[in-house]
Amino acid sequence: MAQLRLALAQVNPTVGDLEGNADLIVEWTRRAAEAGAHLVAFPEMMLTGYPVEDLALRASFVEASQRTLEQVARRLADAGLGDLPVVTGYLDRRADAPARPGRPAGAPLNALAWLHRGRVAVRSAKHHLPNYGVFDEFRYFVPGDRLPAVRVAGIDVAAVICEDLWQDGGPVSVTRAAGAGLLLVINGSPYERSKDDVRLELAARRAREAGCTLAYVNMVGGQDELVFDGDSMIVGPDGRLLARAPRFTEELLVADLQLPEAGSEPLPREQPVRAADGATITVERTVLSPHPVPPYEAVPPPVAPPMDDLAEVYAALVLGVRDYVRKNGFRSVICGLSGGIDSALVATIAADAIGAENVHVVLLPSRYSSGHSVADAEELVKRQGLQARTVPINPMVEAFERELHPSGLAEENLQARVRAVVWMALSNQHGHLVLTTGNKSELATGYSTLYGDSAGGFGPIKDVTKTMVWALARWRNEQAVAAGQVPPIPQQIIDKPPSAELRPGQLDTDSLPEYHVLDALLDDYVERDMGRDALIAAGHDPALVERVIRLVDRAEYKRRQYPPGPKITGKNFGRDRRLPITNRWREPSAG
Repeated sequence: MAQLRLALAQVNPTVGDLEGNADLIVEWTRRAAEAGAHLVAFPEMMLTGYPVEDLALRASFVEASQRTLEQVARRLADAGLGDLPVVTGYLDRRADAPARPGRPAGAPLNALAWLHRGRVAVRSAKHHLPNYGVFDEFRYFVPGDRLPAVRVAGIDVAAVICEDLWQDGGPVSVTRAAGAGLLLVINGSPYERSKDDVRLELAARRAREAGCTLAYVNMVGGQDELVFDGDSMIVGPDGRLLARAPRFTEELLVADLQLPEAGSEPLPREQPVRAADGATITVERTVLSPHPVPPYEAVPPPVAPPMDDLAEVYAALVLGVRDYVRKNGFRSVICGLSGGIDSALVATIAADAIGAENVHVVLLPSRYSSGHSVADAEELVKRQGLQARTVPINPMVEAFERELHPSGLAEENLQARVRAVVWMALSNQHGHLVLTTGNKSELATGYSTLYGDSAGGFGPIKDVTKTMVWALARWRNEQAVAAGQVPPIPQQIIDKPPSAELRPGQLDTDSLPEYHVLDALLDDYVERDMGRDALIAAGHDPALVERVIRLVDRAEYKRRQYPPGPKITGKNFGRDRRLPITNRWREPSAG
């Protein structure tokens, strides 16, 4: 057996910021070298950020990625880091692929490279291209057909990219035939609730199949709707967890590994192997450092403790907000604060993300605002130290009413739209990013006002059901109490029945069923795509099923105009769920 100190750089790149991402590679490679690493690995598409979407089809962007990769290799050598092998993801193209219909323009590749001694020593590309959920990689890339097996410190290390681990066959299935002592997987795997357990089980299964230790490095950070949670890990050939990084934070996971030493017999540089899915994968062998490192005293690797469900969801929302604000050049945010639970949670998430001093809230009382709602909002501002302003909207609403004479729903929605005019005006005046406060239950049923409470630039709880909103608020207060702090959300905001307060005595339950009933039904209809009959068979009330289906289907045009927000579920309103707005299909009704 030979020793290898492996460093997994769980870092936060920014899409399109090639220079900034290159700086991260140099900076974290230096940290790995200072930690005594013999190999350091970065996430999928590290150099360009991920996902790049249609930027992959732009020749100038592909060429910039290729050029920057060469520059990074030289920078590492110039910085005295050239002897430390670096594995990183980047955007490449297949030069020998002719243009034809059905192939992405320019034949881009989701690629990885080995950088060593000032040069790009090895290149390969992702074989399995995901085309489900949030992924559209058939649109952007052509598949690779090679498995690099690179000798480092006398150990043969195979390297693949993300989806190659999730699918049977392909390069992972020929890892054992390649004689690899370590399978390195670089990833851009977005967060979903409870995905950490799925990842660990998958990594353990693939390690047993490959017959070697498996190292999984994932990126961290927010990118529009996606949040990457890190969760980098190393498992042994028996599937046992050896090391794991904390989630939702940048981290250099360093682990000392005992791995099989590569054989001394000469092997062909290129070896075609039939993969389990029938594809031919060429094992490409390269030697960077043929001899094992001298024996040294190993240090036990860290294993981060698991997070509970509410903790991981809250961390994902905070990270999603922080990175959307930071990466898009905003310094502050603004939202309406009604005294209700949704705006209270959004304000709290924002304060945790970017600091209370950068969170501006507007209290917009109307003729129907209850006294306790205003008081509750003021108490939340006091507890958290938010930047608050009160703008009564009655005079503005009355000016519209004198000219338009609205009634019923038009009158209610007018109030919501006047509120939106106020916070959008303050956004324009001061450069704040407007946060919308709608939750997934409201978005699903259309229980929001277009160009009113749905107006804004980012929706922190867009993928959070109402029942989860309450659970997160209680959890955040409990964390504060455990830390000896004042709970950030007044208990009366959590306890009181929800209301839009757009007419006298209004409650959400005037228009919607109780949220615990509604959310269970929405989970089956939206996330599981169950039809009417299947929903009734699952135990949902038949009349409620038909009513909620109508609400959800009719609200598609509203959701299409809603701002992006962090994805936390298996199917969010956005990249995951794509339905036509003009659509006459309806689930069959009874009779």
